[in-house]
Amino acid sequence: MPKQKILIVEDERELNEAYQTILRKEGYTVSAVFDGSEALELIDDFDPALILLDLRMPRIGGIDFLKEYKPTENHKKVKIIVFSNLDSQKEIDEAYSLGAQRYMLKAWASPKELARLVKETLAT
Repeated sequence: MPKQKILIVEDERELNEAYQTILRKEGYTVSAVFDGSEALELIDDFDPALILLDLRMPRIGGIDFLKEYKPTENHKKVKIIVFSNLDSQKEIDEAYSLGAQRYMLKAWASPKELARLVKETLAT
C-alpha cells in the first residue's frame, strides 16, 4: 500500500520542519509549503490525502486558502486539519464551514497528539 501523502501549509520554518519530521517518522509522504498560494499551486500535482493548514500566513492565509480551494474530482476526499494558535470561535466556525474536518490549537498539541490527530482524521 502506498504511503499516504500530507501537505503541510505553515509559514513558521521551525514548526514546518518539526511537523515534517514527526509525520515522516509516522510513515507519511510529506510535502511542505509556506503559504496558501504555494499550496494552491502544488495541490494537484502532489495529490495529498490530508492538508495540515495554518491560518495566519503571508500572501494567502488559511481561511482564504479554504475559500479558493475547490476540490476536483481527484481531490474530493482530501481531509483538512486547521492547526493554528487562533482561538477565535468565529475563525473556528468559518474554517469548519469552509471544509475543515478538524481544528486544533498548536499550543496544546504535542508531537504525539499531532500524529494521533492525523491518523484519526485519515481513518474517518
